[in-house]
Amino acid sequence: MRIAVLRETAPAETRVALVPLTVQRLVKAGHELVVQSGAGERSFFPDADYAAAGATVLVDGAAVLAGVGILVSVQRPPRGLLQELPAGALVIGLLQPASAADYLTAAASRGLTLLAMELVPRTTRAQSMDVLSSQATVAGYAAVLVGAARLSRMLPMLTTAAGTIPPAKVFVVGAGVAGLQAIASARRLGAIVSAFDVRPAVREEVQSLGATFVEPAAVSAAAEGSGGYARQLGEEQQRNVLLAIGKHLPDMDLVITTAQIPGKPAPRLITEEMVATMKPGSVIVDLAVESGGNCALSRPDQAVVSKHVTVLGPVNLPGTIPQHASLMYSRNLQNLLEYLIKDGRPSLAPDDPITGPMTVARDGPPATN
Repeated sequence: MRIAVLRETAPAETRVALVPLTVQRLVKAGHELVVQSGAGERSFFPDADYAAAGATVLVDGAAVLAGVGILVSVQRPPRGLLQELPAGALVIGLLQPASAADYLTAAASRGLTLLAMELVPRTTRAQSMDVLSSQATVAGYAAVLVGAARLSRMLPMLTTAAGTIPPAKVFVVGAGVAGLQAIASARRLGAIVSAFDVRPAVREEVQSLGATFVEPAAVSAAAEGSGGYARQLGEEQQRNVLLAIGKHLPDMDLVITTAQIPGKPAPRLITEEMVATMKPGSVIVDLAVESGGNCALSRPDQAVVSKHVTVLGPVNLPGTIPQHASLMYSRNLQNLLEYLIKDGRPSLAPDDPITGPMTVARDGPPATN
C-alpha cells in the first residue's frame, strides 16, 4: 500500500501526521511511504530522518500523490487537493466533518473515502487510535505552562531568605483527559489543585492525582453520556453547577477550563460577573474556546484582560509542543493503519465497529454516520 504524507497547510499547524519511527515500522510491514520534503520540518523531523526510515522524499506534492492509496494528514487537506488524488484513495485526518458538508460531498464525488480521526469510537478496542485523547494530554500539560507564564505569582511554595511564599491555587474545570493531565502537571509544579466535573465517576481519578474534588448538588450519574463524555444538563442542574463554580473561583489563582460536550457548543460555566470576583493577577485558560468557550470572556487566540484578570483562549495547544504531539498522533495513526489494512488493502466494511463510525464520505454518496 502506498501511503503519503504532505506538508500541512493549515495556518500555524506545526505537527506532522507520521514521524520517522512510525514510517520505519510501516515500511518494515511492507508498505511504500512517500513524504513531501519539509513535512516534518516544523516538528523537528528532518527529511534525512524520513529517508533513513525508508521513505521516498519528494519535493513536488503532485508526485507524492501519484498512485497513492492512503493520504494521512493532521488537519483537513485543502479542497483543491482532492482533485489530485486518484479515485478510490483513502484520506485520514482531523477532518472537522460537522463544518465540512460541501467538502465531504466533493470528496465522495471524486471517488474518495474519508475517515475522521476525531470520530474514533471511545471503546477499549479503539483506545490506541484515540487521537482526541492523545492530543488532549498534550493540551492539558501545555495549558498549565501557558497559564503559569501569565500568572502574577509562582506555582510552588518556596522558602527563601525573603520569607516563605505560599503555593498558588489551581482550579481545573472538567476532568477528562485534558483536565486530568492539567491536574497532574499543576501538582508536579507544586500548586494546590482542586477540580470540578459533573460526572461523579471521575472523583477517584481526581483524588488519586492529589487534587480536591469540588462536588455540587448537580453531580449525578445522569450527567455522564455515552463514551464517558459529559451530557448536557437540565436548567436546575446548570444553576447548581454555576453556583458551585462561582463560590470556588474567588480564592483561585489559575483556572483551566476543559469542559466540552460532543457535537454541541461548550457549556458556559464562567460568567463575566464571576470573573469580576477573582483576585487581581489571576488567570483563566479556556481550552474549550474553539467550540464556544467555557468562559464568557474568552476569545480564540486572544488574551482578554477584565478587572485585572487575564482570560486566555489558546488555539491548537498541541501544536505548541509539536514533536511529542506528532509522535502521539503518529502512533494513533499507525495503530489504525495496522487495523485497517488487510492483505495489502484497506478493509472498510460499513458495519466495522471502529472504521464504520469514522467514515464521513465514501466512494459514492456521502456517508451518514
